[in-house]
Amino acid sequence: MAAKRRWAATVPSMSTARVNGITMYYEQHGAGEPLLLVNGLGADITLLAPIIAWFERSFRVVAFDNRGAGRTDKPDAPYTIELMAQDTAALMDVLSLERADVLGISMGGRIALELALSCPDRVGRLVLVSTSAAGRGKVTVSWPVRLLLPLRWAGLLRGKYPQPRYAYLRQRQASASYDATGQLGGIRVPALQADQVGPGPVPAAQEPDTRALAIAGNHTDRASTAHPVGAEVGGRDGSS
Repeated sequence: MAAKRRWAATVPSMSTARVNGITMYYEQHGAGEPLLLVNGLGADITLLAPIIAWFERSFRVVAFDNRGAGRTDKPDAPYTIELMAQDTAALMDVLSLERADVLGISMGGRIALELALSCPDRVGRLVLVSTSAAGRGKVTVSWPVRLLLPLRWAGLLRGKYPQPRYAYLRQRQASASYDATGQLGGIRVPALQADQVGPGPVPAAQEPDTRALAIAGNHTDRASTAHPVGAEVGGRDGSS
């Protein structure tokens, strides 16, 4: 499929694909240029519903459950961010996506960053939300998230498909051990870092765009910001 070809859809498409040794669950919504949504630690695709609903107005949105989450396989073996980026590239192959804009949230931001570094020709624009280029050996959690953790443990703040603890720990270790700070100069695509994502501060009649970022689902202590990715990405603590 040509990179610029528009993909027409009248109803959401939901399926699974065999990629990189696992069966991955994915959904496609809307029509237009492709936009990949890469989720965060412990999250399944159902938590992306508000974001999907907004972006599907103007994009062919491809969302999926990462290795270890949701309806995707959860092998009890070591995970790495590089491995999950390979999963993402393999899904693009299955869907005949030569190139797509990529929006990654939290741990998904690290997966998106790695995809842009390892497969630069596959990424159009890169949006990194509530993330950093390195885990520094641990996962930091902000105070707002700490206050919400009891709700998560009680099952009140989870996706529809709860994650087994072993799979959560596999994902967490992958995110915590990732470090791409020395490679940021290799980013060759338009990139934006933001603390939050959602319907941006634009007129209601304006079409959604991956450059329009605003408040929705923030899980960091910082105030809302949106700016180009640069050296500062490596110096900001991401959670999960």
